Amino acid sequence: MRLLVLLVLATLAFRSFVFSPFTIPSDSMMPTLMRGDYLVAAKWPYGWSRWSLPFDAPLIADTLKPALPRHGDIAIFRHPVTHTEYIKRVIGLPGDTVALKAGLVTLNGTPVPRRRIADFNVRAEAGAECAWGAKREHRADGSAVCRYARYRETLPGGRSFAVLDFGRTPQDEFAPVTVPQGHVFLLGDNRDNSQDSRFEPRSSGGVGMVPTDLLVGRFETVLFSTAGWPAWLAGGSRRGGIAS
Repeated sequence: MRLLVLLVLATLAFRSFVFSPFTIPSDSMMPTLMRGDYLVAAKWPYGWSRWSLPFDAPLIADTLKPALPRHGDIAIFRHPVTHTEYIKRVIGLPGDTVALKAGLVTLNGTPVPRRRIADFNVRAEAGAECAWGAKREHRADGSAVCRYARYRETLPGGRSFAVLDFGRTPQDEFAPVTVPQGHVFLLGDNRDNSQDSRFEPRSSGGVGMVPTDLLVGRFETVLFSTAGWPAWLAGGSRRGGIAS
C-alpha cells in the first residue's frame, strides 16, 4: 500500500512539475497540430503556479520561477474566464506592438515575412464535407483529400512555422495594440479558425491578452496521433483535451 501511495505521489509530481500529456480536440493549430494529436508539454519553462497542479489546488500562492516565453513558442495556458486549457502560439511579448493587415502579422511596426508553400492536405472521410476554407480533391485511387492554402512565417530571431490562411476574413484586420506587462499575445496557426488574442476573452470564445501567470506549459512533441483515423475509431479518444 505504501509503495502504491508513493507511486501515485511521484506520478502527480512528475505531471505537475516536469512533463504532462495533453490531447488536441480542435483544428485551431493546424497544420502544426492536428485534431487527435496526443502531445507532451514541458511544465517548467514558464514557472509553476496553482494551474500546474492537479485539480488546480491553491497550494502555490504566486508563480514559482516565472519566465517569459520566446516568440514562436506554442504555449498551453488557462483561459482567462473559464480556466479551461487552451493552446496557441506566442506572437507578442510584453511591450510588443502587434497588428494584422490583410492577414499579415506586423510586429513592432515590421511585417512578419510570409511566403506561400505547398498546400496542406488532409484525408477526407467518406461522406464528410471538408471544413470551411478547404477544397476537396479526388485522387486517382478513389480517395479524397481536403486541401488548404499554407504559408510559412518567420518571426524576428528566425523562428519559422507554417500557418493556414483561407482568404480575406474580418479577423484578418486587427488594429495595433501594445501587449501590457505581465501578458502575452497569442494566435492560432489556423488563422481563420482560431479564437485567440484578436478576440475579447469570453466563455468558449476569445482569450484576449493572456496573463503570464496563466501559462502552464510549452509544447514539446507529439507522442502519437489519431488524425486520419476513421471517426468511429478515433471518436472516443478525441473527447476532452485542450480547447481552441
